[in-house]
Amino acid sequence: MAFSSPKCPSSRFALPPSPGPRSRRVAAAAYPSPSRAPLPRRFFSTRISSQSPRNRHWRVVSMHEGAATMPVSPEKEIDLKKVENGVASAISAEEHRDLAGLNTSKKDSTVSITVVGASGDLAKKKIFPALFALYYEDCLPEHFTVFGYARSKMTDAELRNMVSRTLTCRIDKRENCSEKMDQFLRRCFYHSGQYDSEENFAELDKKLKEHEAGRLSNRLFYLSIPPNIFIDVVKCASKSASSANGWTRVIVEKPFGRDSESSAALTRGLKEYLVEEQIFRIDHYLGKELVENLSVLRFSNLVFEPLWSRQYIRNVQLIFSEDFGTEGRGGYFDNYGIIRDIMQNHLLQILALFAMETPVSLDAEDIRNEKVKVLRSMRPLQLENVVIGQYKSHTKGGVTYPAYTDDKTVPKDSLTPTFAAAALFIDNARWDGVPFLMKAGKALHTKRAEIRVQFRHVPGNLYKRSFGTDLDRATNELVIRVQPDEAIYLKINNKIPGLGMRLDRSNLNLHYAARYSKEIPDAYERLLLDAIEGERRLFIRSDELDAAWALFTPLLKELEEKKIVPELYPYGSRGPVGAHYLASKYNVRWGDLSCEH
Repeated sequence: MAFSSPKCPSSRFALPPSPGPRSRRVAAAAYPSPSRAPLPRRFFSTRISSQSPRNRHWRVVSMHEGAATMPVSPEKEIDLKKVENGVASAISAEEHRDLAGLNTSKKDSTVSITVVGASGDLAKKKIFPALFALYYEDCLPEHFTVFGYARSKMTDAELRNMVSRTLTCRIDKRENCSEKMDQFLRRCFYHSGQYDSEENFAELDKKLKEHEAGRLSNRLFYLSIPPNIFIDVVKCASKSASSANGWTRVIVEKPFGRDSESSAALTRGLKEYLVEEQIFRIDHYLGKELVENLSVLRFSNLVFEPLWSRQYIRNVQLIFSEDFGTEGRGGYFDNYGIIRDIMQNHLLQILALFAMETPVSLDAEDIRNEKVKVLRSMRPLQLENVVIGQYKSHTKGGVTYPAYTDDKTVPKDSLTPTFAAAALFIDNARWDGVPFLMKAGKALHTKRAEIRVQFRHVPGNLYKRSFGTDLDRATNELVIRVQPDEAIYLKINNKIPGLGMRLDRSNLNLHYAARYSKEIPDAYERLLLDAIEGERRLFIRSDELDAAWALFTPLLKELEEKKIVPELYPYGSRGPVGAHYLASKYNVRWGDLSCEH
């Protein structure tokens, strides 16, 4: 049964007659019944003022239980007498949304989104299309503007022309696509400036104020730039282009340093001008539909939670593979490698979400607290539990594919791994002894990102003779395919119809494309909307980052100091042989190499 919902599932900026299905945006309690209902603590906000240097230029919103004071103009002031002891009594949905500070669609506020590094590939291919998709779905506030900022000389018209080439109305055809594009592009502007110039950011501030037209201004800066200039941009923006009367938030793209030391230095630099609540460290994999569905699958289905432990799970595999090499970005990649680029962030974040204990609530801090506990419980990676590889040239079907070192931007003697496999362990009561196998690589035989949960063998299996000596054939396996062709399926054993007793292995399959007609939104759409709404659940906190680097930094230093030579594997193959030996060391078989693939 489908639930009716407004066009934008978030409904934060629209005023639907009933709440949408995405309760993490606006909880059901935001639409109270006439009876008395407690107010969730996330809806109470108070503005903090501080004379410290890092707060002088930035307005900060902090959530506190029981606080109900907000900076509102006298004509918009809320009758707080309707709230007694944290309980709302018989107030309308409209009044409740005012009290919660959710009526940001009103004419007295606006959101200004500045994409710093607007001429880069990420901005053109991901950020601007994601913003347009949100606009198309009516998920952005009534008053908003989008500014591109970069060193390239460009006019507003040239920016709009550049952006228009990447926009599509792929989500929904209910509106006139070209008309919606024109409306969106009319809200896009450009300002050219240096990343370390306070004067240029002051000029940007002047333009932003012209478009904000005296409204309560909220500002979001998306740093689509190399990390070595993050601090310069944050410094200039904080001093010259922050909001004077609303919130200011900054989205920071990975990589967040190369190791513990550089990451800590970057965090210290950002916190000279920002507080933690303003920093949104984005890992786009956390915005993918199947990753977000992971906690729903586990915590809202009784059949899974009791099985989610060492007692029933034999191993967990987190697999990422791409069927192309580093074409076009070899210079960047050679400075980081596959471990920093994929494993330390994307796969480790998924692992933490998978393995965490039940959080106290769906509040961002409660979830991130549990993730940090998992990361801090993990054993530091040992070199003996890691295999690295690098793809070499290979000819297939008359086509010759280049080696990693054939890239002109990569040194011929580069030892940077393009493939890595690792066995990780969580030393806590739930997961003690369960190997978490992680594998990531480029130029492999297929493109895939998935989580595979292999359960233990059935004790005293009555039908073991039907499976022969290979009991792994009888093992149940839960597969969460993050991309492509999103799906969740459970492998079970069943009897083949007929008079005999022949067993077969089948899938109980939730195939998203077959089950849901609506196209899955891009991860950047979800994360941008969360940042605008102040929802931090899918963003990385500084102590999470510290714990993640603490796991990988000793290994990375050892690999570089000892100049470990990666095992070569052919372009388009299944990866180095060493990965299979690593898995067999823990009596595990990689699930993505079975006959189904």
